[in-house]
This record gives sequence, C-alpha cells and structure tokens, in this order.
Amino acid sequence: MTALHAALPAVVQPETGVVAPGAADFSQDVFWVWLLKAAGILVFLLLSVLIAIWFERRVVGRMQLRPGPNVHGPFGLFQSLADAMKLLLKEDVTVKAADKVVYLVAPFIAVFCSLLTFAVIPFGPEVSIFGVLTPLQLTDFPVAVLYVLACASVGVYGIVLGGWSSNSTYPLLGAVRSTAQVISYELSMGLSLVSVFIMAGSMSTSQIVHSQTTVWWLIPLAPAFIIYVISMVGETNRLPFDLPEAEGELVGGYTTEYSSMKFAWFFLAEYINMINVSAVATTLFFGGWRAPWPLSWIGDGVLNTGWWPLLWFVAKVWLFMFLFVWIRGTLLRFRYDQFMKFGWKVLIPSALVWLVCVAVVQGVRQFVAVDLPVVLGSLAGLMLVVILASFLIPERKRAPEPEPDTGPFDAFAGGYPVPPLPGQVLPPSPRAQRRAAQAAQAAA
Repeated sequence: MTALHAALPAVVQPETGVVAPGAADFSQDVFWVWLLKAAGILVFLLLSVLIAIWFERRVVGRMQLRPGPNVHGPFGLFQSLADAMKLLLKEDVTVKAADKVVYLVAPFIAVFCSLLTFAVIPFGPEVSIFGVLTPLQLTDFPVAVLYVLACASVGVYGIVLGGWSSNSTYPLLGAVRSTAQVISYELSMGLSLVSVFIMAGSMSTSQIVHSQTTVWWLIPLAPAFIIYVISMVGETNRLPFDLPEAEGELVGGYTTEYSSMKFAWFFLAEYINMINVSAVATTLFFGGWRAPWPLSWIGDGVLNTGWWPLLWFVAKVWLFMFLFVWIRGTLLRFRYDQFMKFGWKVLIPSALVWLVCVAVVQGVRQFVAVDLPVVLGSLAGLMLVVILASFLIPERKRAPEPEPDTGPFDAFAGGYPVPPLPGQVLPPSPRAQRRAAQAAQAAA
C-alpha cells in the first residue's frame, strides 16, 4: 500500500489528511453545499442541451445557406422548447415483441451515465457560496479521469441494450456497431489522455488544471489533442462517425423502435455526452477554467479568481460545441469499413507512438542529465530515419489481372443467374428449347 500511494498522485494524502498541491480542498463542504452543486450541474446540463439544439440548427443553417429556426420566439429561441413539447406529447409506442423491462430501462442507463461525468469537472477555483468557501467542483479524487472514461464506457450499455431489446433487425445492427465503435475509439482516446497524465503527474482533474498555470497542454501535446478531438467525435456517434444511427442504412439505428420520451432520453444523452467530452477537452488541454492569454495577465491574474473562471470555462466548452456543429455541416459520413480502419490502423498506432515519445522525453528529463533540445533533436532524427526507410521498402506488386474470357457469356454459371451486360447474349434456355420442341410436335 505504501508503494501504491507513492506511485499514484493523491488529492488528499490518506496518512496525513493534507491536500496535495494544486488539488481542490473540499474540507469545508457541508451537505447542503453538495446538493446545491449537484442541482447546479443538472440545471447547467439541461439548459445547455436546449441551447445546443437551437445553436446547431442556426449554425448549420447559416453554413449551408438555409436559415435555421426563425419562427418560434425571437431568433428562434423557443424552437428547443417546441421540440421538447413535441416529443413529450407524441404517442408513446412500445414494440409488442420487445423485452419490456430492458426496452424501458435502456434509455435511462444512457442518460444516467452521461450525467455522472460532470461530477469531477472543475468549473473554477474556490469561491464563497453563502459564506462557505468551496471549489466550483462537486468532487475529485486521484483517478478522476479514469472515472470519466468508465462512465462513457458504461453509457454505451444503454445503446446496446436498447437495440437488442427492440427485437428488430436494424436496431440490433446499430447496437452492434455502437459496441465496436466505442471499443475502438475509446482506446485511442485513452491513449491520447495518458500523455497528459505523464506531463501533469496526476489523474486528478483539479491538479491537471493547476499544472497548466504557465502553459496549456494543447501546445506541447498537440498530436495527442488532435487524436482526442477525432476520438471524441467517434465516441459521441456524431457525423461523420454516426454509423450506429445512419439513416441511409439502418433507418434510425438503435432508436428505430423508440418514440416519444423514450426517444427523447437517447437524444438527451447524445447532447450531454457532447458537452461532457467538450468539458474534458477543456480541462485537460485548454487550461480548464483559466483565462486565455492575454486576459490572464490583467491585474496579476484577477480574472482567474472569483466567479470569472466560470465564464472562461463555459466559453471554451462552447468552442468545442461549435466544432461539433462545424464538422457535421461540412463532412460526409464514412463507410463502416473506412471508419474501423481509421480507428485501428491510424489513430491507435499514432497515439501509441506519441505516448512512447512523451514517456521517453519525460524519463530523460527526470533521470538523465541531458538537455531537452538534445532529446527532441534525437527523436526528430529517429523519426526522420524511419520515414526515409519507409520509402525504401518496395511496394507490393499487384497480382496480374486475368485475361478477359472471349467465349460466350453464361449467365447461369455457378448457379447464380445474373442479367446480361450490354452487348452480351444469353445462351438459349433449356426450358425455351423444350417449349419450342413441344410446339413443333403439336403443329405436326
């Protein structure tokens, strides 16, 4: 246990009860403060979903030169409320052959798991709430980021069980696709986050934000950030990675047999997950609640105190939400084989290579008396050698194409009749020959 405590960074040292440097201090929290924070997070997420629906329609409409909602309320602000009322009042249809219990529970699993992530996301530093000095964060612990990944992993059970319990072909295919998608893209997402753990020396979200006081991890860990952004789009089933609910192939995917509020729960979970991964990207790569430069220099960092950081955090989260909408309005959907190939053959190997490079640099900096430019130059030279060697490897020659058969076309070869191509003539049918012989006999 002593070795374990020494290896894992702790928010609060269990032996002394002392808060680790940069960690959030919850020692003054009382029961009603916890309830107030939890209610605030819930209200923030629900309001953010309503705004996100309106925001997505407006932005995509402008990008594609077709105006978004402009009827319900000023600037179409009541469009989200109209959508919510429509889903609430629609007829609630339950599939007769479905597994009733699992069919009803699956949407709640998806929503419940999506609501858990924000428990460890820091909104800001310590503030005074009705005289109690407390961090703008519900809770934190040494493996908070692993908790976030665990919530995202369990949330896919709602999709899988919803597709399976519908007892229908297309929902089942969507559920199977979702399982493979989450397994594939969570690997690359997790590997991209490990480089942040190595640099920050902790998996606690509050300590990771504290480690970005001088520089955001976006700058030194740019490749990991790019891999994370791609993975988070695949993780949330958004275009161009919305294969589990591809309308052109699977009708509506795992939501095909759902209607009314049961469908709305899945819809709600998808948008909350978008906000979750945006908040994680903000916390781990964009400095968390810290003000961007040069605002952080004003008044010796006065904008990083009090309630100001809440504004910077929300602005950064919506920057990533805009990125989601931008990608949806720009890119086309991948084919499923392209999607899986990209995850397993591009993202995961790239994340592994980058992780090894970061680990080597950090190990050399801590245990060997070598200058950082020398280490970076050596790694750059090694990568250059590998790239040059890849050009020397001869390409695999394609197998020679078989010569076209000049004989008569047999549409029934192999037992599978196919229609002839233009210019091809079908061989005489045995049935037609028999009919012609019978007709000749009858005429005789």
